[in-house]
Amino acid sequence: MAGNLRSRSALEVFEDHLRLADAHDFENDIARNVAPDVVVLERRGVFRGHDGVRELARLLEEELPGGRYTYTNKLVEGRVAFLEWTARGGGARVRDGADSFVIEQGWIVAQTIHYTVERAG
Repeated sequence: MAGNLRSRSALEVFEDHLRLADAHDFENDIARNVAPDVVVLERRGVFRGHDGVRELARLLEEELPGGRYTYTNKLVEGRVAFLEWTARGGGARVRDGADSFVIEQGWIVAQTIHYTVERAG
């Protein structure tokens, strides 16, 4: 099965990542879709590997507990993907979420993440 996962297109990896992230199934998402040596750039700094992605997922869950996500724009071209999103959860909201991805050999190998958490009105 792992070989089949590695032969997926960037679009297939991207869609699987979004499905699992929306379900808050972060461990399965990491195992299936995130390269062990991934690099993620985010406002708090550079996060590396599966432990870095777990830390980012934990921080997001703290900021938006039980968050419900809406994907407002999804683009994939070759090995690059772009996502715009909004979210609400735990009395907070995000209106400006924007992530970019580099996907190679069935893995997310690099990602950037931007969002601003606001108190929901």
